[in-house]
Amino acid sequence: MRVDAHHHVWELAVRDQDWITGPELQPLRRDFGVADLAPQARAAGVDRTVLVQTITVPEETPEFLALAAESELIGGVVGWTDLTRPDVADELARLRELPGGHHLKGIRHQVQGEPDPKWLLRADVRDGLAAVAGAGLVYDLVVLSHQLPACVRAAADHPELTFVLDHLGKPPIATGALQPWATAVRGLAALPNTVCKLSGMVTEVDLAKWTVDELRPYADTVLDAFGPRRLMFGSDWPVCTLAASYGQVVDVAEELTGGLGAEERAEIFGGTATRVYRL
Repeated sequence: MRVDAHHHVWELAVRDQDWITGPELQPLRRDFGVADLAPQARAAGVDRTVLVQTITVPEETPEFLALAAESELIGGVVGWTDLTRPDVADELARLRELPGGHHLKGIRHQVQGEPDPKWLLRADVRDGLAAVAGAGLVYDLVVLSHQLPACVRAAADHPELTFVLDHLGKPPIATGALQPWATAVRGLAALPNTVCKLSGMVTEVDLAKWTVDELRPYADTVLDAFGPRRLMFGSDWPVCTLAASYGQVVDVAEELTGGLGAEERAEIFGGTATRVYRL
């Protein structure tokens, strides 16, 4: 089974995406739905996808679960809930009982927008992470590279919880610098309960004139650090369309992993995501 482990959808009339601001993001200020994605996914040979939260409101996750229940393409949902609420375990149980609730596979919070670089280490957040683990879910990390040390500490403190690093931890690809990101991401990879998504790279460079060679040192770093069985492909559609089409993103990932054997590529393009998200 070929899996796209990271994409989004939104309908602006239902819920505004207030992060879509400024001229550079203007192409995203329209609706993107499963019906738009499905033919592109089929053309790329993708069988299942993981739909990931975009904004931190409680209404979005139930909507995504209902959408997954009606879709042959969406195999899992990474939703959102407030990890700091004292009844987070009860809220996760409630979400599992909703239509499509069995599609809930993980939780994510926009940690990248938190001013405190140690937000993940707060006592109330730690309790929330423990509840995510207790519910049998995984936790997606969307962070900036300077927040990676806190991710390492959180993953070490919660060995029972699988942490999935989105977008390689947002390395500074546009600058060409590898450090200190590479050291931090290797520290995270040293923990057995961590996984990484090969995703989000094309929007971290010049949107108009990026090259695969710019991306390769960063892809090679996570491939060496995590290995194919802890690395999974994600398109980050439709955000990726700022720089590349869905098909181009798939092609780039295939090129970046072209030196691997067939079994290793099968892990990155399906096996890892199927195991981690229990698709």
